[in-house]
Amino acid sequence: MKAPALRRLPRGFTLVEVLVALMIVAIGLAALLVAVSGTARTSGYLRDKTLAQWIALNRLTEVRLNSYNKFAQNTDTAEVKFAGRTWHYDTRYFDTSISTMKRVVVRVYLGDAKTKGNPLAESTSFLGTALGAPGGSNIDWTAGSTVQTATNATNATNGANGTVTPAVNSPGNTPVVLPGSSGPQPTSPVNPAPNPQ
Repeated sequence: MKAPALRRLPRGFTLVEVLVALMIVAIGLAALLVAVSGTARTSGYLRDKTLAQWIALNRLTEVRLNSYNKFAQNTDTAEVKFAGRTWHYDTRYFDTSISTMKRVVVRVYLGDAKTKGNPLAESTSFLGTALGAPGGSNIDWTAGSTVQTATNATNATNGANGTVTPAVNSPGNTPVVLPGSSGPQPTSPVNPAPNPQ
């Protein structure tokens, strides 16, 4: 007769296995916490940098819209409350190779004027009589911007000024400017003559 086999009772995890599993979970959670806090810190820095850039652009707009003589000194600084925080900026004016133009640089810092550190934003603009008025332009940027295609080049040509007039009902019914011409001329639609047969 055979001796009865010893039956093993079901066992749970040992204390060492539980401690190893807890250590792995703790390391994973710590890495996750570091990643989340880094993302939050970066998000806050980008928010501050964006606000500082807005302040710098606002200051450049103030300088451009005010009279030039008012800003004739080399530098000016001020504090501003923006988005519930205190910021300070310095505006510096530099001479350029054009005597009637100055380069304007605005640097923006977080905190009051006593706070030292690197600027969060820096913007540059130009000011002077050699530039047009803000918001104005005397240049026609659309002249000569139409690209000539092979189908347009085979259409009717006005030989006097070098412009090509596309045929009626052709795609892109826009005058094309050829090199050496003075620009697009207003054209009237050309009606094709009936074909006698």
